[in-house]
Amino acid sequence: METLQRIVSTLVNKNDEIHNFIDMLNHTISNVQVNSSNAISELDEEFDGLYSVLHEMKGSMANTIQQEEARKIQALQDQLSQCSRALESSEELLELAVQSLDIKNPVELLEASRQIKDSVTVASAFRLSLKPKVSDSMTHMMVDFALEKRMLQAVKFLPVPKAPEIDVAACLVADNCITISWRMPEEDSRIDHFVLEYRKTNFDGLPRLKGEQRWELVDYIKATQYTLSGLKFDTKYMNLRVQACNKAVAGEYSDPVTLETKAFLFSLDSTSSHLNLKVEDTCVEWDPTGGKGQEKIKGKENKNSGQNPLLKSNRRSNTASPKRSTNSPRASARGGRDRFAGESYTVLGDTAVESGQHYWEVRAQKDCKSYSVGVTYRNLGKFDQLGKTNSSWCIHINNWLQTTFSAKHNNKAKTLDIPVPDRIGVYCDFDGGQLSFYNASSKALLHTFRAKFTQPLLPGFMIWCGGLTVSTGLQVPSAVKTLQKRENGLGGSTSSLNNA
Repeated sequence: METLQRIVSTLVNKNDEIHNFIDMLNHTISNVQVNSSNAISELDEEFDGLYSVLHEMKGSMANTIQQEEARKIQALQDQLSQCSRALESSEELLELAVQSLDIKNPVELLEASRQIKDSVTVASAFRLSLKPKVSDSMTHMMVDFALEKRMLQAVKFLPVPKAPEIDVAACLVADNCITISWRMPEEDSRIDHFVLEYRKTNFDGLPRLKGEQRWELVDYIKATQYTLSGLKFDTKYMNLRVQACNKAVAGEYSDPVTLETKAFLFSLDSTSSHLNLKVEDTCVEWDPTGGKGQEKIKGKENKNSGQNPLLKSNRRSNTASPKRSTNSPRASARGGRDRFAGESYTVLGDTAVESGQHYWEVRAQKDCKSYSVGVTYRNLGKFDQLGKTNSSWCIHINNWLQTTFSAKHNNKAKTLDIPVPDRIGVYCDFDGGQLSFYNASSKALLHTFRAKFTQPLLPGFMIWCGGLTVSTGLQVPSAVKTLQKRENGLGGSTSSLNNA
């Protein structure tokens, strides 16, 4: 029977893969048709642009030839006018000289000869160049497009950059950052930049076409490595792919890679939160009007409502509510437990820590009067407060009248003589039996509990007069890992509040 079930499961998975591949093939066919039409349109545009350039060049060069023609003709016409005037003057001198030959008086003849001689000396005909100023040749305006023709005949489709190859071994997922590295299959000096696309997914293996988030894009990457930072890991995996681009065209995408983005993700359980707390996803705010409809417990529920409940004496026993079963097998799903009541003012996370190392952060509103951050077993009573039972651990900040900062467990408190940070980081090593609190900004250690955890742990929060914002989907920061190794290597400091 089990064998048959495995076969059925394998066939279902294989059918799902084939359906996904069929969708991908149909999508590819459609893209081929669309991209081919686009390529033809772009080809027409390029040739039209080339025709336009050639036509413009032809007009410009023809205009240059016409200007050269006009310049030469003008120069020759000017020279022709000079020659005409010189010829006219020369003919007048010739006629005068011929007439002078008929003079009989020697004195008059001598005077006429002298005058003709002086006129000839200054005559323009004897200073005129009889060589054309310009030639009739226009060979310098000829063109030879033989080389250009060969170049045009050699024009081919642009070389498309080859698909990059992602170096999976060099990729790194840490501190809610993903560093991805790639290389080109061969050297290509024409590569101008790279484009990185990524998207979140809950499926391992090849990217799917249906039911997936859209690709996010990072453009104009000059190097062959890029780091995506400040990510929230709210899915199991991340698909990534890269394409290379030259000045004109983008190449094919690389084979996509799928990297695991493991992180602890949870929301606040609004179905079991205290009625005086307004819960939305990972935010909780004190609402003094929210619990007006709940019944009073022993006639004391609403007494001294303006007083910080955690400053009262510990008259209430930390025994669990009679309605609570300490061995309750309830799951961590929403609605699986009673709503918190009384003066607990508590809300829990909806996902339990059952193994491994996890990390989340909490930011309190500046005017928050009192709040606690920690973890608890599922058996926390609906009237119990964090840190006042032997199954819950927390740090507590009280800003009522004066600020106090303390670590609490099993109804015992240890004062922490350190400044309260704006953000608190919670590190839980379930298997190692360690719960540490950090300054989320500086990663300075605030306090560490050491205990042998025997049941799943739920993130827990108490709030009175103010609000908290929880950041989940975070990986354990590298700085925290380093501090943990150092602390564990030195044996660590054991809190007096720890379990035996």
